[in-house]
Amino acid sequence: MRLKNKKIVVTAAAQGIGKSTALKFAFEGASVIATDINEQKLNEIKNENGSIDTQKLDATNKEEVHKFCSNIGDIDVLFHAVGFVHHGTLMDCDDEEFTRSVNVNIYSAYLMSYNLLPKMLNKGKGNIIIVSSAASNVKGAPNRFIYGTTKAALNGFVKAVAVDYVKQGIRCNAILPGTVETPSWEGRVQMASDPTQARKDFIARQAMGRLAQPDEIASLATYLASDEAAFVTGQTIAVNGGKTCW
Repeated sequence: MRLKNKKIVVTAAAQGIGKSTALKFAFEGASVIATDINEQKLNEIKNENGSIDTQKLDATNKEEVHKFCSNIGDIDVLFHAVGFVHHGTLMDCDDEEFTRSVNVNIYSAYLMSYNLLPKMLNKGKGNIIIVSSAASNVKGAPNRFIYGTTKAALNGFVKAVAVDYVKQGIRCNAILPGTVETPSWEGRVQMASDPTQARKDFIARQAMGRLAQPDEIASLATYLASDEAAFVTGQTIAVNGGKTCW
């Protein structure tokens, strides 16, 4: 078991990448605390693995995050998958959507890291893994103005944390998925005027001709969470089927 004796917090664990990763971490022997704002969906994960501890958490709420982190004891790994995809250009992004995107995509990562990093520093080792995106400073994506902007900020966040704490035993990396077939993605497809065509268009844009599966992201997360990746930090690793190769 690659993650035996590791205690890991997973955010946005109710579905998609977060859920697949929480289940894979538990399968590999980790003690997993799975969190999400959607308590009903979060509880479904226990039907698949009863060893996973589930706790409702709004990762954008300062008081909730502080209370949660104060009560969980020592921690080895934070896997942070909270995110919001806004569809549109700069002119489609009003103050409310801008603020929501910053809060969900950046502030939540800051809050979770700010409250869990001291526990890692006290142990002399720790590991932060952030789910960012290839739609960022890596590659511009149509109608992803504020999403790409916030994900670019997360990539900078990861590199800054990595360089500041590397000599104190802390590793920090980001996973940059391409388009992943998740309930969140399906919801965006269904919002299109022609969902069937929207699905075809999404797939047509993929270099490999298919979407990524959540388990494929979870596999990289498991590697980064394990001691196999002990010499890996400050990296932003794209998992997008080659879309950013050209």
